[in-house]
Amino acid sequence: MTPFGKRLRELREERGVTQKEMAQALRVSPAYLSALEHGRRGQPTWDLLQRIITYFNIIWDEAEELQNLAAVSHPRVVIDTSGLSPQATQLANLLAKNIRLIDRDTIKHLTEEIAAARKRAVGASRFRRMIRKAPSARRAWN
Repeated sequence: MTPFGKRLRELREERGVTQKEMAQALRVSPAYLSALEHGRRGQPTWDLLQRIITYFNIIWDEAEELQNLAAVSHPRVVIDTSGLSPQATQLANLLAKNIRLIDRDTIKHLTEEIAAARKRAVGASRFRRMIRKAPSARRAWN
């Protein structure tokens, strides 16, 4: 099950709606909706995502959360490691071959570590842009 599929099922069950009812309202087959919930289908189209948001009458933060979950919920991922270190390529391959062996706690820990690394990288990138734009700030750091 993908993060999007899990949240979709939660929303549907919270509102007491069957897959058949929801599928009919969204103009998709019940089989497709089931596959989407179980992670056997890729990301929903933008149009379908908007119909789901409208169907559940969700707004702002919850709608954004659902869109973000859809963006990170493709069940088959391809990682391009060209230009990265041999260690990065090895990590990507090890993860691809062994992800089913990793327990939930380790997955949670790795996810948190990667999110923190991304946050640091984004912060550093913003800092570098700020320094390039502000000559006085550059002098202060030299």
